[in-house]
Amino acid sequence: MKLRHLLGAATLGLASLGLSAPANAFCGFFVAKADTDLFNDASKVALVRDGERTVITMASDYRGEPSEFAMVIPVVDVPEREQINVANPGLIEHLDEYTAPRLVEYHDEDPCNRIQYRETLAMAAPQAGAAMDAMAEEAEELGVTIEAEYEVGEYDILILSAEESDGLITWLNQNGYRIPDGAEEVVGSYLKQGMKFFVAKVNLERHDGAGFLRPIQVAYEDEDFMLPIRLGTVNAEGKQELFIFAMTRKGRVETTNYKTVKLPSNMDVPIFVKDEFGDFYKDMFAHQVEKENGKAVFMEYAWDMSWCDPCAAEPLSRSELQELGVMWLDEGGQDQPQPGFRPGPQPVDVFVTRLHVRYDAKTFPQDLTFQVTGDRDNYQGRYVLRHPWRGDFNKCEEARDYADELVSRWDQEAENLAKLTGWDEAEIKEKMAAGGYSEAAINIDLEPKDKKPWWQRLWGNG
Repeated sequence: MKLRHLLGAATLGLASLGLSAPANAFCGFFVAKADTDLFNDASKVALVRDGERTVITMASDYRGEPSEFAMVIPVVDVPEREQINVANPGLIEHLDEYTAPRLVEYHDEDPCNRIQYRETLAMAAPQAGAAMDAMAEEAEELGVTIEAEYEVGEYDILILSAEESDGLITWLNQNGYRIPDGAEEVVGSYLKQGMKFFVAKVNLERHDGAGFLRPIQVAYEDEDFMLPIRLGTVNAEGKQELFIFAMTRKGRVETTNYKTVKLPSNMDVPIFVKDEFGDFYKDMFAHQVEKENGKAVFMEYAWDMSWCDPCAAEPLSRSELQELGVMWLDEGGQDQPQPGFRPGPQPVDVFVTRLHVRYDAKTFPQDLTFQVTGDRDNYQGRYVLRHPWRGDFNKCEEARDYADELVSRWDQEAENLAKLTGWDEAEIKEKMAAGGYSEAAINIDLEPKDKKPWWQRLWGNG
């Protein structure tokens, strides 16, 4: 197994939302989303944080024989069996779909109807008996201590401590965890911090043979809010892709030791992007990473979980959020009917932030540390298609003005797309023209001879 499948992103950092209705909602039609499937070997982690309490859900993108799967995660303490769980993979998938950057489209109305266009942006079993004794003895000889052992679903889980990194790495490699060459320094740095290691393997006797592995969850308390990622960069093949879905009841989650950047959003792009949204988004993200010299964490979504506008997927249900570890929904009497209570689904006090990181050892030499902010402003990665009205541009003066504006709009869309992705603007305009989105497609004279200066039309005295 290549540890980058999980260690590259889902290395567990145990070390260290009320309903808000939009004042105005826009009437966009959702047509496409950019979910994690666009990125190869993308690891996903859901974090629920409240005070010093955290629940982490780690989804593996591992595709291979279950017997080859292994997970190694630095942790601050020895969790009890009840602090570890396995989750439904659909939870992370639903989070991914709900928070994914999205493409929306509008259709222009007949300008002769004097319709004003306006938009309001409102915008995841240890071996038993003699075999276990032999494993413990072997570990002890290498300076490794098996602090705890659990059976959790299809996984056998061990919690290890060690005196030196060499002994720990030797033991892990001998027992099928296959730590890559060159990991001694990173592992040693975690040991110097007093951290232990959470390791998991699939127990084939308890695995149902399905083609996926369920996410592993751990609940813990610690004043530090962080996610170790350095071990995943050791001997990794290229950049690592990490998606973090962070849920709080206060507001957005941001990184404190790296720059958190909102992706450019709410920009009009050419109509042909509808058929190329996957390529557009991958190139756009790569271009933005390059602009930040590869050293930024990108925010792709931040929103109250009670609603969405437009919705790439339905908000997560109360039961799904609780399964992900949202521990405060039923605390402090929140589950009791309040004055003015109405039957039916009730709002949930959960704010979700989606962060996207592309990293390696050079650009991200430190583990990620986070802070929960009080910022509840809504944000989403959102890109807009505007279908033009195709009627008679000579029908009325407003239609002629609209045609003039349309050409300027198309030029702006081409410029936007070039800035977002780094694509060649001239080639973009050629492609737009081939689809009928250029001045040549408007069959009128955009500079009519009888058009009067604006001041002559002000009071009708021209």
